[in-house]
Amino acid sequence: MGKSRILVVGGTGYMGRRIVKGSLAEGHPTYILRRPEIGMDIEKLQVLLEFKRQGAVLVEGSFPDHQSLVEALKQVDVVVCTMSGVHFRTHNLLMQLKLVDAIKEAGNIKFGMDPAQMMHALEPGRVTFDEKMTVRKAIEAANIPRTYISANCFGGYFVGNLSQMGTLLPPKDKVLIYGDGNAKAVFMGEDDIATYTIKSVDDPRTLNKTVYIRPPGNILSQRELVQIWENLSGNTLEKTSISGQDFLALMKGIFSFFIKRNDSTNLRQLKKEYNSTIMKCNADADFAGQVGLGHFYHIFYDGCLTSFEIGEDGEEASRLYLEVQYKRMDEYLKLYL
Repeated sequence: MGKSRILVVGGTGYMGRRIVKGSLAEGHPTYILRRPEIGMDIEKLQVLLEFKRQGAVLVEGSFPDHQSLVEALKQVDVVVCTMSGVHFRTHNLLMQLKLVDAIKEAGNIKFGMDPAQMMHALEPGRVTFDEKMTVRKAIEAANIPRTYISANCFGGYFVGNLSQMGTLLPPKDKVLIYGDGNAKAVFMGEDDIATYTIKSVDDPRTLNKTVYIRPPGNILSQRELVQIWENLSGNTLEKTSISGQDFLALMKGIFSFFIKRNDSTNLRQLKKEYNSTIMKCNADADFAGQVGLGHFYHIFYDGCLTSFEIGEDGEEASRLYLEVQYKRMDEYLKLYL
């Protein structure tokens, strides 16, 4: 049999464009949903036109127009959905329910962190997982063949900044450590996530399962991540720890903060000043900030990404696809030198 025809929904986005590239590289007939809502967004249009030049097929479809989605889906075998669930950018998770209605006769959906492991998540951060479970239940109720992708921590959001909030670049002199910094997380390069996702499309071993992208070389604690950066940069960072209790206070207080002291200030004073800042803050953090903080808490205090064993309903990507030479985080961090 030939390779599946893949339709990427969200093909101009952060992960979507990588999925498109991965699909083209693997030789799949690749389609991209072109929504009329793109309007005057010249950058997204140029991305679509470049993919068209490379061989992708642009198919028009709009979420308000159910029939247009159905017509687009009739042309393909598999749907890979990369619609954003990030609250501080665009948040479209529940729009996928319209897609589910249209793909009952089509194919598979691939998406995101595993919400089934997050039923204990804190409010308001759990809204992301609740919405993903709503979509998942709709998929399963419709008996749609499926594979869920658990991609874990995107390098661009969690690695380059050493998992610091409010920046995407490495800190120059000080780094905030969550708790003891030893909870294990999984950090992945975005291109590797796309590669594993596309490889799972036609693999019968992944049918109706969750594929966890959790290669052993990328299971690291925050302290290990910081150490990798220090070794690469030759710069030792001053480390300040924040307890889980104080971190939770952020969800009721501030989203971002700055320690306004020079490098000679000792660690005890830094902690004292930081705690004082929390106590003085009365304003509630904005909703997107609270959601993000909740996710950070579960990743770096609960260790939610590695606190469970993969069961019979799941597979680990690096074990399935030994040929993939995934990028370790020392290589990823070299981009920031």
